[in-house]
Amino acid sequence: MRVYFRELKAYRNSTIIWIVSLSLLVIVFLSMFPSFTKDVEETKKILHNLPPFMASAAGISPDIMFSIYGFVSWLLTFVTLAGAVQAMNLGVGILSKEESGKTADFLLTKPISRQSVVTSKLLAAFSLILITNIILCIATLVMAAVVVDTDFSTTTLMLVLGKLFLIQMIFLALGFLVSVIINRVKSAIAVSLPAAFSFFIIGTLGVLLGVDSVKYISPFKFFDSDYIINNNAYDVKFLIVEAVFVLVAVTLSYIIYVKKDIRAAS
Repeated sequence: MRVYFRELKAYRNSTIIWIVSLSLLVIVFLSMFPSFTKDVEETKKILHNLPPFMASAAGISPDIMFSIYGFVSWLLTFVTLAGAVQAMNLGVGILSKEESGKTADFLLTKPISRQSVVTSKLLAAFSLILITNIILCIATLVMAAVVVDTDFSTTTLMLVLGKLFLIQMIFLALGFLVSVIINRVKSAIAVSLPAAFSFFIIGTLGVLLGVDSVKYISPFKFFDSDYIINNNAYDVKFLIVEAVFVLVAVTLSYIIYVKKDIRAAS
């Protein structure tokens, strides 16, 4: 457990920065919700006149946009992109930093197996992401209670917010896999930022071009807000796709890290 708590301490400050930044983003935008919903009918007419592909690409569904669920869904377009960068940056950096910092050989001389190292670091990364999501959910629910003057379903809103956690788990697993494949990653952000933006662009272009199969390629399109709000649940097939990917990525990370040669510090 020493490695676990060491990683929590090492990433404490950066996680606090992410939490504060994402929470402020949510608070600032939700404070605009009352103004946004003042003239609903006129704005709906404008949205309905937009070409369907433009509405889809922008994450706008005129029928739900003016509910708290739709507004939060639109806001999550930006939050999930930032969250994906956070998760993958954490996944890439938390394991590869031992090699890039030339401390891997020192760590592995301790009475701890490589499997235990990977497990401790994976649990630490998971815990940091979970804490981020819990605090962000609390901030969103509090703000929603303040700005919404009608009753809303906390369960539905939590399901919408849960998209962030699910997407982050994919990028965390991807980051872990990348970190064991690439030797001595010099900069985690140099890997995570282009990867997150690439998947985001692929998803957006897929919607613009009407390519429905892109939903299976870009994690950002796995969990459709309209589906979540209308069914009060996630699409099971995408939950299965995510579970399989995360399981495979994490398993491969264990296998590769256990067998790979760790360069000694020089």
